[in-house]
Formats: sequence, structure tokens, C-alpha cells
Amino acid sequence: QVQLVESGGGLVQPGGSLRLSCAASGFYLEYYAIVWFRQAPGKEREGVSCISSSEDVYYSDSVKGRFTISRDSAKNTVYLQMNDLKPEHTGVYYCARHYDDYVPGTPSQVTDCGAWGQGTQVTVSA
Repeated sequence: QVQLVESGGGLVQPGGSLRLSCAASGFYLEYYAIVWFRQAPGKEREGVSCISSSEDVYYSDSVKGRFTISRDSAKNTVYLQMNDLKPEHTGVYYCARHYDDYVPGTPSQVTDCGAWGQGTQVTVSA
């Protein structure tokens, strides 16, 4: 059974850091493009980062220079290191498996992905 489980969210002060994990089971994530999405309160779900099977990476303008996506194939886990967090980074973060037609280095939409985790809440507030 294909499953993605996010963890690592929580409450952090502005300027702080969090490391999110996306643990996969039922498939080897090294053969897929894995996308991190953020859904802020009252907003649509937005793709913020992606890592392809070849380890090409994508970052949205809102997180470029602050977030780093990485993969540990031995642990079947993708990470999102989030540094210098701002209140506008608040939201529920989801990881998702992109369909096989991903173009490396490009942004993703919700409709591009066919498997999702349950999400983990990130709140940036003083």
C-alpha cells in the first residue's frame, strides 16, 4: 500500500528553523519526483519544492534561499529543511508523489500528484 507520512511540524518563532520529513512506504521514492506543498489558511495548496528522481530540485520564489529539499534513499525519506522562517510560511505542509511525467526543475500543481500524506502543521509566530 502506497503511503506517505509527514512529520516534524510545530510552533516556531520567526527566524527559527524546522526540518520536515516525508517517509514513504509501499514504493521506493528514489524513482519518483516528490513535491512539498503548503496550504496557508484561506489559501489554495501551493507547491513550494520538489526533488526529482535524478535529484534535480525546484523551489518557489517564496522559499528560495531559505528551504532545502533532500532525499535519503536508504531511509526512503524526503526532507525539507526550513530556515529563517517567516509568519507567511505558516500552513499545513504536505508531501506528494508526482505522476511519471514530471519535468525536472519545474513547479508542480495539486493535479500533478496522485499520492498524498496527511499533512503536518507549521506555525510561525512570536
